[in-house]
Parts: sequence; C-alpha cells; structure tokens
Amino acid sequence: MSTNATDGDPTATVPAPGYFNSSPYNYIPTEWICALYIALFSLSGIIHLGQALYTRLWFLLPTVVLAISGEILGWIARLWSSRNPNLINPFLMQISTTIIAPTPLVAANFVILGELIRRMGPQYSRLSPMWYTIIFCSCDIIALVIQAVGGASASSAADNGKDPDVGGHIMLGGIVFQMAAITVYVALAAEFVLRFSYDWPVRKVESETNPKRFVDQKTKLMLLGLGLSSLFIFIRSVYRTIELSDGWGGQIISTQVLFNVLDGAMITLAVFTINIFHPGFLLGNGHEWRRQRGIDSGSNSVDEITITPEQEAKK
Repeated sequence: MSTNATDGDPTATVPAPGYFNSSPYNYIPTEWICALYIALFSLSGIIHLGQALYTRLWFLLPTVVLAISGEILGWIARLWSSRNPNLINPFLMQISTTIIAPTPLVAANFVILGELIRRMGPQYSRLSPMWYTIIFCSCDIIALVIQAVGGASASSAADNGKDPDVGGHIMLGGIVFQMAAITVYVALAAEFVLRFSYDWPVRKVESETNPKRFVDQKTKLMLLGLGLSSLFIFIRSVYRTIELSDGWGGQIISTQVLFNVLDGAMITLAVFTINIFHPGFLLGNGHEWRRQRGIDSGSNSVDEITITPEQEAKK
C-alpha cells in the first residue's frame, strides 16, 4: 500500500486530501459480495442477540455479538470502498475492524470450553475451568490491545501520508500472539477430550462432577460446535498472519478472493456455527450455568430440599 502522494515522481498527480493515488486494495471490492456479508453477519447478529437475551447468557453480548458488530462495520467500509476505491477512510476502517473483530469471538469459545470442562470433569484438564477462562481470556485481551494499537498506528500513518508498515507489524504481532494462544487452547482441549474418553485423569479432585463420565447428546453437539467454530477461526488467523507478513502490497493482500473466503467466509461460518450449536440450548440457560457452579441465588446448595413444618413433625 503506497501512502506517498507522488512516490518520488515529481510529475505524478497529487491526490486530493483523504484519497490514495489508486485503490489501496490493489483491486476494487465487489459490491454484491460486501452486501452479502453485511446481510449474513446482520442476520447472525440479530439471532445471537435474541438467543443471548432468551437464554440469559450475558457473556455472549460482549463477545459474540460485539465481534459480529465489528464485522458488520468492516464490511460496510468495504462496501463504501467498492464505490470509492481510492478513499482513505473506508480502507483504514475495514483493515482495522476485520482484523480486530474476531478477537471477542475467540473469548466466547474459551468460556464455553471452560464450562464443558467444569461439567465433564476438571480432573481431565491440565487447567481448572476458572484458570482456563482467566488465562486464555487474558491472552485474548492482550491480543486485542496489541491489534488495536497497531491498527491505530497504521491508520494514523496512512492518513498523514507516512509509511504504515510499523503499525502493520504491530498488528501482525497481535495476530501471531492470538494464533499462538488459540493453538495452545486447541491442544489442551484435544488433550482434555482424549483423557476424558480414556479415563486418564491429570490429577485427583475433591469431588468429581461426572464420576461415571456420562456425556449426553447435547454435550457432544456442543463439543462438535466448539470444535468447528475454533477450526474456522484458526484458519482465518493463519491466513491473516500470512497476509500481513507478505506486506501491504503483497500478492496475498491484493487477492480479493482469498480475503472473501479465508476471512469473511470463515468468520461467517464460525458465528453461524455458534447460532446452531448454541451453548444456551445445549448446556442450559444462565440459571443452569449458575446452578452447575453452585452459585445460584436463592438456594444454598444445588441439591437443596425444602422441608415443610408438616414433614418435620412426621419425623
């Protein structure tokens, strides 16, 4: 991506303020594809919002719903660029939002896996459910901050006609860090499932939550959905890492079909996968999640039984 108005050529045409000399994408985004992704993300987002409110799983609002909102903004910017390909603002808007937006989505997967570990048996996991959520969500926040700083730096540089490579390298660092966290997360999740399947506990726990290692059909479906969603996100992370490593003017970032398939389609599949394999329907609503953790307000114990005065007199 060239940000110099003349690129060292004194005879070159100087663009108007707020414009590049030519399309910074090295192509013009296809209008109908942008509109399609806006429609798909909007549909999934509306469904997710309704599902989160209905099931009272509030963590889905600052994770999945927020991620989808960012994707919608990014594709709106690309739609804007399809009609004004040389305009600076929509390009900067889409490059930042489409890189950063999936980060909260990853956090949702971390939370869901932590809940699965809590129910299936923490003795099969190297980390406790609480530490699993804390560590990986912290990594996700760190990745988000790094990517946001890099995006701001690249946007500021491009807006002022300077080289955005420094900001791009910072964004790349954030994506690499996130991909490393996802890789460790997938490895630990796979180990947990294998240990559970073969009854190879990592350690002993005071009270086993699932001593008979029973897994119902809904839990199996949640594991399947989580695996698919994580796979789609991982494929997208690998692509964006290679893309930014190749540079702003590289062949990868300049090929629209790669972005549409390996970024747009992968995140679309990931969010619709969670729509279909929804934790609120497969693992229960917010009340059930609190009950499983033994913190349900209104009861002192998950197995509490109320005894009436008449029953007490019969003893």
